[in-house]
Amino acid sequence: MAHVVVVGAGPVGLSAALGLRAHGLPVTLLEADPQGRQRPGSRALFVHRESLALLDGMRPGLAGTITSYGSTWHTRRTLYRGREVYARTFPAPEGPPPFTSLRQVDTERFLLAACEDAGVDIVWDARVTDVRVTPTGVALTGEDGRGWTGSHVIAADGARSAVRRLLDIPMEGSHADGFHVVADIADIPGAELPLERVFHYEHPGAGGRTVMRVPFTGGFQVDLQCREDDPEESYGSEEAARRWLPGIVGERYAERVLWVSTYRFLRKVAASFTDPRHRVLLVGEAAHLFPPFGARGMNSGIADAAAAAAAVAAGTEEAVAEFAAARRAAALFNSAAAGTALDHLRPRRRIVRARQRAAAALAPVLPRCGAWLEHAPYGPRTGSPASAGRTY
Repeated sequence: MAHVVVVGAGPVGLSAALGLRAHGLPVTLLEADPQGRQRPGSRALFVHRESLALLDGMRPGLAGTITSYGSTWHTRRTLYRGREVYARTFPAPEGPPPFTSLRQVDTERFLLAACEDAGVDIVWDARVTDVRVTPTGVALTGEDGRGWTGSHVIAADGARSAVRRLLDIPMEGSHADGFHVVADIADIPGAELPLERVFHYEHPGAGGRTVMRVPFTGGFQVDLQCREDDPEESYGSEEAARRWLPGIVGERYAERVLWVSTYRFLRKVAASFTDPRHRVLLVGEAAHLFPPFGARGMNSGIADAAAAAAAVAAGTEEAVAEFAAARRAAALFNSAAAGTALDHLRPRRRIVRARQRAAAALAPVLPRCGAWLEHAPYGPRTGSPASAGRTY
């Protein structure tokens, strides 16, 4: 029976390992970090319905475990310069929720437990420094001299993927000017904010900067869109967040800051999702980088992981080639969709800002204008060639 090596124990690598075990394949999972690592910050928050279904197919009951811990909000609000232009509360679904919101570290905790239960061999402190591909398999070497071999390797080792670099597969795409600050804020017990997602164009309490607030279990995340001439040190630290946060959610949250980070809008896709011999499969951020808006990163990565596991289980070069073509097409769709969102969030043309102002003015009498302001920051969500719900 073919033995498979997965590199990277983030949510995508853990999902790939689970998918392989669901196909009955023995798996070794290599992670560069030590066991018991501490991963700060909420990072990817949303696990969408399609991803939950894929995970439940890999390990029955896993979706219920994740959703019972995560939060699902049913109210979405959008404001423009302090005035509400869209608000909708959806009824609670009778079946599985459309998503669940929890910190990535918690998602990883559930996935890791599922991998351990499924019999995945997990090796910590295993930083890969060499990859050798042969017609029949792959040999990996760690920086401490240890070696591992497998019929295939699924590389889920993130944005700075060592496997992708060692295979000399380039990333293609662009990044936007300007930066965003993302901050995790702890709830105040007994005085939690409403369980709702709020997007605020040109927030008056943030100097006219755009802000999004999203709940997760135990707190909420604030995303502040900074201007291109904003000094990063004035906004992107915990100390700085304590200064600007009260204008958005009130003084009492200034001392509830858990974590602060910055990011830029990256839109990059690997030139190929596999090597010429079709023995290594790139998934997740090893294969593509998207901005957080639209929750495309981790969810598309889980779809990558499921497709990669199925391709390896099929055991043919054709199956791996089909995986690489299909998932790269999905990544290119997501990259283009993120570009559409970016054109709305950071418009370069005056006509876009004029349309936003006009839509905000008309929203009270033309609800579709408010709906456009609500949906546009996340880019199109349908039409993808991906197989998982035709979304990612």
